[in-house]
Amino acid sequence: MTKRQQTIPEPRNRESVEFGLIMENYNIILFLCNWGPHAAYQQLQDNGYQIPPEVKMVRIPCTGRISKALLFKAFEMGADGVAIVGCNSGACRYGSGTLTAENNTEDTRSIIDLLGMGKERMRLATFLPDESGALKTFLADFCEEIKAMGKSPVLPSASRPPETSGESVRQILARYDANSCQDCGKCTASCPLALSGKAYSPRNLVSDIIRGNDTAGKINADIHACLTCGICYERCPSNVNFPEFIRDMRCILNRDGEGSDRTQPHGGFFQSLMRTMTSPAILPDRWKWLPEDIQTDPDGKILFFGGCAPYFDAFFKKHQQVNTVDIIADALRLLNFFDVRPRLMEAERCCGHDLLWSGDRTNFLRLAKLNTEMIRDLGIETVITACPECYHTMSLEYPKNGIQPGFTVMHLYTFLEHEIDKGAVTFKPLPHRITYQDSCRMNRMEEIRDLPRKLIQRLSVEQFREMKDSGLSALCCGNCAWTGCDAYTKALQVKRIRQAHDTGSDLMVTSCPKCQIHLRCAMEDPFQEAELKMEMTDLTSLIARTICWE
Repeated sequence: MTKRQQTIPEPRNRESVEFGLIMENYNIILFLCNWGPHAAYQQLQDNGYQIPPEVKMVRIPCTGRISKALLFKAFEMGADGVAIVGCNSGACRYGSGTLTAENNTEDTRSIIDLLGMGKERMRLATFLPDESGALKTFLADFCEEIKAMGKSPVLPSASRPPETSGESVRQILARYDANSCQDCGKCTASCPLALSGKAYSPRNLVSDIIRGNDTAGKINADIHACLTCGICYERCPSNVNFPEFIRDMRCILNRDGEGSDRTQPHGGFFQSLMRTMTSPAILPDRWKWLPEDIQTDPDGKILFFGGCAPYFDAFFKKHQQVNTVDIIADALRLLNFFDVRPRLMEAERCCGHDLLWSGDRTNFLRLAKLNTEMIRDLGIETVITACPECYHTMSLEYPKNGIQPGFTVMHLYTFLEHEIDKGAVTFKPLPHRITYQDSCRMNRMEEIRDLPRKLIQRLSVEQFREMKDSGLSALCCGNCAWTGCDAYTKALQVKRIRQAHDTGSDLMVTSCPKCQIHLRCAMEDPFQEAELKMEMTDLTSLIARTICWE
């Protein structure tokens, strides 16, 4: 343990606090492979070596079993450093464990680096059974490196008081007038999940909850399964807002301990990431990748809010090789094209969309407050974003949840349509036959839902043809807020991709980075890959690639 002088912030893991001097407990998690490295570790103990007290060892069958979600979860729970120690390459009992661990560690290090925590807080090392001396040196050196870096800026989620207040099921039923359901079945008949073969019915779910079966296992599973795409709300003659009803029911389940990472793809990694961003001491460094040709104004009154694309790319780069940061870069280039040099918020956090819609309103509010306070402190008048979820959340959900931004929120498409409509610009010919995938969040907001098609009609493309289900009837990409991914949502994605192919198009245009991620995932089906593969690009990038002055 070390002793250092510092200003005392909110209390966290400490042995004592006297006269401003802090004796801090460091918390270093060691994921130790059960085979070669554990033998070396055991030999150290047998020889009387005292393992550093900061180190908490977790014995595991193979380093390849420790996912990115588990690696990152350690930091969310208060770890100051994480070491993952496995077998040398070629000595893994499970064959590919070492390579998997290398990839997971590299990706997670990239993400904690974007968070401004320092990628040095995570290390991967490999040892043979007879390398106890090398393991001893590694543990000692890593502990000293972590102490030199200081405590993690993450406020452990376990140290925060649980949510105890909130609405009852009865109050939520009343607010959305769920009892007015006419049992007509239009919601189920239009639900993408039901149409993909899942035994799922919005009206039956509401009926079961009204009857008081809200704690039943299947009911909870169905609440988490909903895509919240909004088609049922569009069709409901009684105007029951089922997506928001589901969102608020998820908040109750989360409050009562009924939420689960099992309902969240990738082990709940992205929810964990966003909860970590609620720590005030976190200072993300997410703009380090920005291309040199983009011009910004550090004192401007217009802020560009980028969203989570850099984190998505770091997480998926070895799985799908996604590059959604290109959308952000192209959005900034379009602003520059129209002589706008926006300001960037160096410590930009997530908008909180996924926390809210997966049921964690408490941490959503923490993020929302941090965001609005930071943006107001910069003197920003207008926030522009290219992400439909960021726009929906900041313009609509912040005020609905009692947080008044104090600045105008604008979607990039609104800005582009206004500027392009002035004239003096045209578009280079694009030799593609294109179709368009609607974003659910954008498609349910009247003020911007028509803008993508207006902008597409301005392009000079070989052909634009709508899919069978489009506009207000458009099919979801199969996932929302990183929850509810299963075989039925995969079937839905495959159906959507086939609809795109049926148009005769060779390019699918999207307006949400998650649509690209989820649909690309479906395209990697080993049995249908050749049939499903299709080029995709975001509308923002398409405009940036072809726009020019007349």
